[in-house]
Parts: sequence; C-alpha cells; structure tokens
Amino acid sequence: MHAELVLDCKNEHGEGIFWNPADGLVWWTDIEGRAFWSYDPSTSSSASHEMPERVCCFAPREVGGLIVAYADRVVLFDPETKSETLVTRFEPENPETRLNDGRTDRQGRLVVGGMNEVSGSPDSSVICIDSDLSVRTLIDKVSCANSTCFSPAGTTMYFADTPDREIVAFDYNTNTGSVSRRRVHASFKAEPGLPDGSCVDAEGGVWNAEWEGHRVVRVGPDGTIDRVINVPVWKPTCCAFGGPDLDTLFITTSRLMSDEAALKKEPDSGGLFAVKPGVHGVIDMPFTG
Repeated sequence: MHAELVLDCKNEHGEGIFWNPADGLVWWTDIEGRAFWSYDPSTSSSASHEMPERVCCFAPREVGGLIVAYADRVVLFDPETKSETLVTRFEPENPETRLNDGRTDRQGRLVVGGMNEVSGSPDSSVICIDSDLSVRTLIDKVSCANSTCFSPAGTTMYFADTPDREIVAFDYNTNTGSVSRRRVHASFKAEPGLPDGSCVDAEGGVWNAEWEGHRVVRVGPDGTIDRVINVPVWKPTCCAFGGPDLDTLFITTSRLMSDEAALKKEPDSGGLFAVKPGVHGVIDMPFTG
C-alpha cells in the first residue's frame, strides 16, 4: 500500500499531526519552519500560520485556543490576539534539550517529551500537564521522546526513545495520569527506519512513522508489525487518522538534513501524504485545561 501526496507544503520539519473534529481540519507543525499548518480534506485547501519560535507540538483547548509546546516552554496560546500564558518552562537548567513529541491522553491531559538536540545524551524527560495546569515528570533519562499515544481505552501509553529502536508500552492510570509496568511492545531493530511519531487505530494497532525508513508501519496489539504503508520520501515523521469517518491516515514528512541531491531525488519531501489503510482511527481529545 502506498501513501499519496495531498499537499506539497515543503515543510522543513513537519511533525505533531492531529485531526480536529471541531473544525474538520488536519493540523500539524513545521518545527523548523516556525509555523503551524491546517488542511481541509473536503476542499484540499490549506493554510499556514507563522509563529515567532519553533512549535514542537500543540493541541486545541476545550475552552478555545491552543496549548503550545515551544522548544523551551509550554504556553496557553490565543491565535486571535497572539497572547500567551506561561504554563511551565522545560528543563531551563539544560540548554541542550528541547521539547519534541506529544499528544493528549483520553482525559485531555497533555503528555509531551523532550530531546537532547546537541549531544543526544539521555538527559531529557517526559512531562504530563493536567487540567489544573500542574506539571509532573512521567519518564526521565530520555534522549529523543517520540511516539507518544494512547490505546483506545486510554489505559496503555505507547512511547519511543527513538535511538533505542523500540516502542515501549506502559500501564497508564487514567485517574492520575501516571505510568507503570514498562515493557517492550515492538522492536524496530530489523526495520529500515527509526520509530518517530505514532497514533492508534480503533482496533488497538499502533501506526508509526519510520524516520529515514520511507514507510509507516502498523504494530498490532500482539506487538508484531502487520502492515506497511510505503511513503515516497525518506523521512516520514508523524501520522494521525482524520476525515469525517476517521478512515484516512495523514502523514507528515521532513526535509531536515537533506542535501540538494536528496531533495532533487525526492522533491515531495516535507509534503503531507495520505492513505486509506482500511481501518478507522480514534479522536485525540482537546486539552481540558
């Protein structure tokens, strides 16, 4: 099965994609392009919104506006006025780390992790932001947080520290937003790419974009890779189900660290791709804070 280009947006580093049923749009961020984007699959129209800094991930708020994870902080953001309210600064004592991948859980908390973008050292973390804007550390000793997503019931959290080449699963306490019983869910050591951003389908499968792997794969509930979507560019980054029936898998990609020869070979790099893989997704909750 092959994904097709639906928007030639040429993102420097597309990431953090999600479907917002409130407006019928797919949303994602171009981290290095310092913008977030939207796409309407019913009209094929798109829009980009310039941001003053790198937006690493974001989510709509239940009360309106957005919660935005910049590289060094998380804020509540009003797109109309461009005003922001600080929620927390991220690892201010470590200038090498920044925020990276994140998603809301089934209760509307934001779980977002960091990465060391200078040395790659395992000295970053994953935090959880609750509806009262309290902040807790869920996981420490992280080098590049990715793949955060939640089972349909919300009782399992999936996560990848990308250089480890595996997706792990945790028991997730939906009442407290805490994790326990870490175990390996799927190994990517024999895969052509590294585990990047993920989402889940209604049957409990985890769909993962393989960085530098030319593909998105489905990890079944038993931990085996049972389906492959070929993507015609080197660096898929994240994926999410969208459309009115949640039956289309949208895939962001990157042009980051691609030289002129690579971009000439794959000019659609950085574009938005889509495929109908024959299953339906699960809606990400808005942030409840």
